[in-house]
Amino acid sequence: MASTSFKAFKQKALKDKAVKKEYDTLASEFMLARELIKARSEARMTQEDVAEVMHTSKSNISRLESLHAPNWPNINTLMKYAAAVGCELQIKLTPIR
Repeated sequence: MASTSFKAFKQKALKDKAVKKEYDTLASEFMLARELIKARSEARMTQEDVAEVMHTSKSNISRLESLHAPNWPNINTLMKYAAAVGCELQIKLTPIR
């Protein structure tokens, strides 16, 4: 059986309307996780470093950066995270295409 690359699998899966709808619904969560991890990486910080600055545990930072977190973080937490990695939090609303 030929192995399928993830890219090909994703492309095929997104042809299914139900899968595409769910994927699009999760897009903002994926974007948030990517932004958090990117900011931390660019600050050359580990999760432990960020946790220390925020006076919390590494597991809380891991959960914050995870797409599997049970709840979305609140604005105050995101502001503290941003400050810990040397950034400011900006929230932007854009028109739906």
